[in-house]
Amino acid sequence: MTIKIQEVITRDGFQMEKKFIPTETKIKLIDELSECGFSKIEITSFVSPKVVPQLSDADIVAQAIKRNKDVSYVALVANLKGAERAIDANIDEINLVMSASATHNMKNVNQLHEQSLDGFRNIMKLIKGSAIKVNGSIATSFGCPFEGSISEELILRIIDDYLEMGMNSITLADTTGMANPVQVKRLVNKVKLEIDEIPLSLHFHNTRGMGLANVLAAIEAGASQFDSSLGGLGGCPFAPGATGNICTEDLVHMLDQMGINNSANLDRLINISKKLPNIVGRNDLPGQVVKSGKITDLHEF
Repeated sequence: MTIKIQEVITRDGFQMEKKFIPTETKIKLIDELSECGFSKIEITSFVSPKVVPQLSDADIVAQAIKRNKDVSYVALVANLKGAERAIDANIDEINLVMSASATHNMKNVNQLHEQSLDGFRNIMKLIKGSAIKVNGSIATSFGCPFEGSISEELILRIIDDYLEMGMNSITLADTTGMANPVQVKRLVNKVKLEIDEIPLSLHFHNTRGMGLANVLAAIEAGASQFDSSLGGLGGCPFAPGATGNICTEDLVHMLDQMGINNSANLDRLINISKKLPNIVGRNDLPGQVVKSGKITDLHEF
């Protein structure tokens, strides 16, 4: 089994950054990441510029990047208008997100579950017959800071709704970093029993320091696709205390050291990650390997 890694820095990683990152910088970064062995790169989000100013250049970014035929270029879409923009920008895959937590969904998109699902159905009708694939993400799959525990049966029902609409893949997202390895293994096992033929991805945040442990638990349960963000950037703007995604280079370093096959080139990632402080204008990035070096980087005695 080869672990596929899906990079999300220029969408999830950048969306909370206060300093606007120049469009040209985003394009150059995506072009560099396109040569690092990722199966997917979530490049941007087609949402209102008023809501996420950092991604107001989505249309330009999506149309200006150099496409690698081995990479699927993904964009998060919030509504029908966003889907129309994604189509015009020749996006390979759109990512639709609904929170399992009704409270978080209301805070995030100001919609009830059925309203979100109705919107997704309209988007699916819009893209029917096109080559665009659709991934259905379930945010707060492992817990909500407002509601607490999330029913596993609810997750399975949402997956059923997504598949009934014709979505091509599913992502379970630990949006607020509340998952633990035992919980992850249990839920992934249950989900894979239901959708073993449908691609399943995991999206972990490292809010409480369990991100990579959760990856290993998911792998033990048979998962093989994971979202991550270079430098560990990112976080949910609607969750108290939320911090970044699991760090891409830390994830790849762990997999390499454990002898677990994966698709990414660690040395290239580290070299790119070293540029991030200049890009985002701060040095307090969560990634560890870029600071300490690889385990194999020996020093003179």
